[in-house]
Amino acid sequence: MLTIELHFPDAGSLKAKRKELASVKALLHQRHGMAVAEVDHQDLWQRATLAGALVSGSLARLEERCDAAQRFLDARVPDGVRMNRVVASYADVEGLG
Repeated sequence: MLTIELHFPDAGSLKAKRKELASVKALLHQRHGMAVAEVDHQDLWQRATLAGALVSGSLARLEERCDAAQRFLDARVPDGVRMNRVVASYADVEGLG
């Protein structure tokens, strides 16, 4: 599970923010296989908070995919991105851990 906080300093309207945000969300899905949804700050022009999810059969591969998504976001939104990660195993999710 990822929380991604974005800042779009050049967005002068909700329409401008939504256009940029739609592109970021689509590319995260297409290039990184991430399920993404906007979860906060929908009414602010320059901020957005996304929740994203990635799954993998190995922790190493999952970390690689998260790192790649972080590099993409840093390049795409250089003036404002913060990404937090929470990793849960299958056993954790199933209550076995």
